[in-house]
Amino acid sequence: MGQLDRQLEQLRRGEIISEGEVKELCWKAREILVEEGNVLRVDAPVTICGDIHGQFYDLKELFKKGGECPDTNYLFMGDFVDRGYYSVETFLLLLALKVRYPDRIALIRGNHESRQITQVYGFYEECLRKYGTASVWRWCCEVFDFLSLSAIIDDKIFCVHGGLSPSINTLDQIRLIDRKQEVPHDGAMCDLLWSDPEDIERWGYSPRGAGYLFGAEVVQSFLHTNGLDLIARAHQLVMEGYKLMFNDTIVTVWSAPNYCYRCGNIAAILRLDDNLEKEFLLFEAAPQQDYRGLPVKKTLPDYFL
Repeated sequence: MGQLDRQLEQLRRGEIISEGEVKELCWKAREILVEEGNVLRVDAPVTICGDIHGQFYDLKELFKKGGECPDTNYLFMGDFVDRGYYSVETFLLLLALKVRYPDRIALIRGNHESRQITQVYGFYEECLRKYGTASVWRWCCEVFDFLSLSAIIDDKIFCVHGGLSPSINTLDQIRLIDRKQEVPHDGAMCDLLWSDPEDIERWGYSPRGAGYLFGAEVVQSFLHTNGLDLIARAHQLVMEGYKLMFNDTIVTVWSAPNYCYRCGNIAAILRLDDNLEKEFLLFEAAPQQDYRGLPVKKTLPDYFL
């Protein structure tokens, strides 16, 4: 493991690895991810994390709060890239941890793990800036296609980036999706990555233009059908770091503090012990002086996913 451990140390320090090393890392990651199902089985104890969005120095705060991997088991629910300035460092660190400790860290796909979205919200451009070529972006996008669509903890807690879909009632239906593709514009796979809970009875149209809004009744029936206790998801900025809804049957976990370096929110991770007892750990953004050469802020399209 010599070479990988060296790369891991480098990435933990926020230094990027060479283009050739990225190619090899992506290849090894794909070999591991291809074996994982669309509904990845995860055992408690585990700590669940929401969106990171390229906020590398805040990811380091997250590990300070929750414990380093592999001492703590982690499940990251997608949106590793875009918006923040360090998507490359963030995604490569998580990928290196996955390759080094495959049973200690689970990564599932978010709506930003997509070729189309990353060409608009920063990751593509960042790869060009840092490597002078689109190859790294292309290899990372190939890894995105292999990420699981969801996870299930001890058969009781369903974890997904966005939410539910009107075309899915059972976990088995999720298991049948062909996930190794770019995120489609509609359909079950799209809905899992794009949908949001809302105070409505059943289904509604999403203002995001993809996925759906879904209400308490939908959650109740999904939990009942699949013998589950809770849905954990990310995807939506929550100023307090986490938000429970519908009599604590669904929770949103948000792990990017001071989102976009201007929202002023705190971040949370959700620690589950062996008995699935919940503890929310809150943390704030890394002190500004910890940032290495913060680039001049470019104005990104101003909408929140």
